[in-house]
Amino acid sequence: MPFSNGTEVQAIKTMREDGDLLLSLVMVQDDEVIGHIAFSPVTLGDRASGSDGWIGLGPVSIAPERQREGWGNRLVSDGLARMRQHGKAGCVLIGNPAYYSRFGFRNDGRITYRGLSAELVQWLSFGDAKPEGELVFCRGLEEA
Repeated sequence: MPFSNGTEVQAIKTMREDGDLLLSLVMVQDDEVIGHIAFSPVTLGDRASGSDGWIGLGPVSIAPERQREGWGNRLVSDGLARMRQHGKAGCVLIGNPAYYSRFGFRNDGRITYRGLSAELVQWLSFGDAKPEGELVFCRGLEEA
C-alpha cells in the first residue's frame, strides 16, 4: 500500500522477540502465504493493557496480487473474534476508517496518537468499556 514504509517485517520480528505478539495469524493458500495479521498489547493514557485489556491491531498485510479478494476481511474478523474469546476489552488501530468501520471501529477522538487526525485513530469495544487517552503501541510498532 502507498502508506507502507516497509518496516512491517521488522515490527513483527521485534514484537515476537519482546513477547508482545499476542496473536499472529498467517493465511496460506496452495502452499503460498497470502496474508498476515498481528495483535499486540497497548497502553492507553497511563493504563497499561494488562490492567484494562485493550490490544492493538496491526500490521495486517495481504500479498498485492491477492488484495481486494476478501482475505483481509477474513483475517481481521477472525483475529477480532479470537481476541474477544480471550477476554480482551477491545481493540485499537491506526487505519482507514472507510475500511475498518465495517468491523465496528469508531473514531470519535476518545483516543489520540502522535497528533494524527482523529479519524485515523480508531477503537472497537468488545463490551461496555470505552478507551480514553494517548495510545502507545508496543516497542515493535512504536519503532516502525
